[in-house]
Amino acid sequence: MSPRRSSIAFAALIAVAVSLGACREQEPGANAGAAPPAPKVTVAKPVTKLVADHDEYVGRFVALDFVEVRARVSGYLSKIHFTDGQLVPAGASLFTVDPRPFEAALEQAKASVVTAEANLAFAESDLSRAESLVSGTSITQQTIDQRVQAKRVAEASVTAQKAALAQAELDLEFTELKAPISGRIGDRRVSVGNLVTGGTGGNTTLLATVASVDPIRFEFTMDEASYLRYLRAVQAENSSAANRGMTLPARLKLIDDSDFVHEGSIDFVDNTIDRSSGTIRGRAEFKNADGRLTPGMFGRIRVATSKPAEALLVPDSAIGTEQVRKFVYVVSAENVVNPKYVTLGPVVDGLRVITSGLEANDDVVVNGLMRIRPGAAVTPEQAATASGAAGETVVGTN
Repeated sequence: MSPRRSSIAFAALIAVAVSLGACREQEPGANAGAAPPAPKVTVAKPVTKLVADHDEYVGRFVALDFVEVRARVSGYLSKIHFTDGQLVPAGASLFTVDPRPFEAALEQAKASVVTAEANLAFAESDLSRAESLVSGTSITQQTIDQRVQAKRVAEASVTAQKAALAQAELDLEFTELKAPISGRIGDRRVSVGNLVTGGTGGNTTLLATVASVDPIRFEFTMDEASYLRYLRAVQAENSSAANRGMTLPARLKLIDDSDFVHEGSIDFVDNTIDRSSGTIRGRAEFKNADGRLTPGMFGRIRVATSKPAEALLVPDSAIGTEQVRKFVYVVSAENVVNPKYVTLGPVVDGLRVITSGLEANDDVVVNGLMRIRPGAAVTPEQAATASGAAGETVVGTN
């Protein structure tokens, strides 16, 4: 057989095979693919809860009281009565300056008082004898005046020596330095045996510092818009203009806290807005019985700016993103999912507040978001609560 005839025969065989295959595809029931089942998703109603709008600020803790312990008399440091960093009660002994020079000065002051009192007693008796004599015959008026003056000088001397005695007693008392407040003391700045300088001047020796522990304050700044929201919250609480909402509650979160677990209240708002920064300083007070909150520590404070009102909440995992818009998938009565665009609020107890775009009776998809598309049919399974459901985070597309 020639090559040309072989090629024609081969082409004919291929045409017959293709024709037979087409006939088989057209046969009823041949290779008919079944439609995939509708994907299963978990749905839940939004959680309804009383929620108050709030603002959050970053700030630092400061001690309610902070005292620098400085010597009030000069002398050699003889004793230290504390361990660095311990809690000390008010009135506890901290340092002792060598008291012996001041004890000697006190004894000398006592002796001076006795001498002055003896001089006063003599002047009084001398004046009494002069007054018993007949003026103008036995004694002159000048002599009487001199003895009156001597008595007054003696009285003044007694007063001066008693003041010196009181000062000597104070100086001796100042050799024992005690804690002026209850709190945590820092480390000692001077060791035993060093000469410390006391007095009221600017060159006195700093021995240690004491910072109060419980309660503790938290200082922060708010901008002018936040300050106006704060004032509205004050008015909503029916607080008077005098105290400016000093009882307004506040909650605080540390760097390692998962939520705002520390409860306190606003206790101060400054009287002017800083012109350079446009902010105003606020302060809150918190209990600190365990001493965990430390001055200088960072934190975030949450201040309510409205009265509590009912709000709808869903898990963050149920929220999708479409460019700048946020949405949730809602299952209709026909088991078809469609997106609803929503406006988000803050996170409360692990759930996201939805401020608009959602109804309380909507069935929101909280699990299985990656398996669905808008307009698709699904097989919904009801979850117990929205807060107990978890799912994947979905990012929407155009």
